[in-house]
Amino acid sequence: MNGTLIRLGLLAIVLLVVAVISLGVGPANLSPLRVMRVLAGAEDAPSDDAPGNATTIVWDLRLPRVLLASLIGAGLAASGAGYQGLFRNPLADPFVIGASSGAALGATVAIACGMPSMTWLLALIGSLSAVGSVYVIATVGGQTPVTSLLLAGVAVNSFLAAVASLLMFLNEQQLFAIFEWLMGSIASRHWPDVWFSMPLILVGTLVLWSASRGLDALTFGEETAAALGMRIVHFRALVVTAASLTTAACVSAAGTIGFVGLIAPHAARFIVGARHVMLIPTSCLTGAILLLLADDFARTVVAPSELPVGIITAVIGGPFFIYLLKTSQRNSA
Repeated sequence: MNGTLIRLGLLAIVLLVVAVISLGVGPANLSPLRVMRVLAGAEDAPSDDAPGNATTIVWDLRLPRVLLASLIGAGLAASGAGYQGLFRNPLADPFVIGASSGAALGATVAIACGMPSMTWLLALIGSLSAVGSVYVIATVGGQTPVTSLLLAGVAVNSFLAAVASLLMFLNEQQLFAIFEWLMGSIASRHWPDVWFSMPLILVGTLVLWSASRGLDALTFGEETAAALGMRIVHFRALVVTAASLTTAACVSAAGTIGFVGLIAPHAARFIVGARHVMLIPTSCLTGAILLLLADDFARTVVAPSELPVGIITAVIGGPFFIYLLKTSQRNSA
C-alpha cells in the first residue's frame, strides 16, 4: 500500500508540473519560473518577452482553461473506470449509454435556435435525459441487465445522432459552430465554465470513489456480489447516475472529447493495479495529465491557429482502442 501511495503522490506532482507548463504555453510563451512568480503575486508588469500583462494572461486566460481541462480529464477518467468496472468490460467508456449523443443533440438545438449561451445547459439536460431514457428502456420487471443496457445505449445513440444530423442539415448557416462544439474544445473557456462544471464533476467522482468496494466485488460476477449482500439493481443505478452526471458535466462544458475515459483507467491499472479505491483517484490524475498535454499540443501544433482537442484525443485513442480490442480477442481465444 505504501508503494501505491508513493506512486499516486508522484503522479500528483507530475500533474502539478504539467499544469505549470501548460500555463506558460500560448502565443505569449511564459517560462515555468515566471508562471510561478505570477501565481505567487510577485509579478504584474508587462515585459518584452510576454506582450501585455502576464498576470492577466495567467489568471484570466490560461488558469481557467488549465483547471477546466484538469477537471474534465479527471471526470471522464473516473467515469470510464466506473463504467468499465460496472460492465466488466475493458472497452467501455463514458459515452457508452448515450451521454455523448444526448449532449450533442442538446447543444445542436441551442446553436441552431440561436441560443449559444444556453448550449451548456441544453447539453447537460440532453445528456442526462438520454442516459435516463436508456435506463428506462433497458429495465424490465425491475431488472436492468448489462446486455440490455448496452444495446439500449447503442439504439439511443444512433437515434439521437440521426436527429442531431437532421438539425445540422436544416441549419447550414450554423454548421461550423455546431461542428466546432462537436469536435470538443477547451478554447475560449473562462471562470464561469469552471464554476459550473466543478461541483458536478467533483460530486459524481466522489460518489464513484465511494462505490469502490462494490465495483471490486462485481469483478467476481454479479452472483458473487449478490451473495455478499450487494443490492445489484440499486448499486448499478448509483454508478450509472454518478458516471453519467460526471460525463454530462464534462461534455456540456467542452463538447465531445473522446477516449480519455478509455485510456486513463488502463494506464492507471498499470500504475496501481485494479482495486478501485486506488484506481479511481489514479485514473483522475492520469486523465487530467492526458487532457492537459493534448490541449497543449492542440494549441501549438498549428499555431497561431488551434486544433480542437477532441481531434488530438481521437488520434491517440483510436489506435489504443484497436490495441485493446485485439488484446481482448487474443485473451478470449
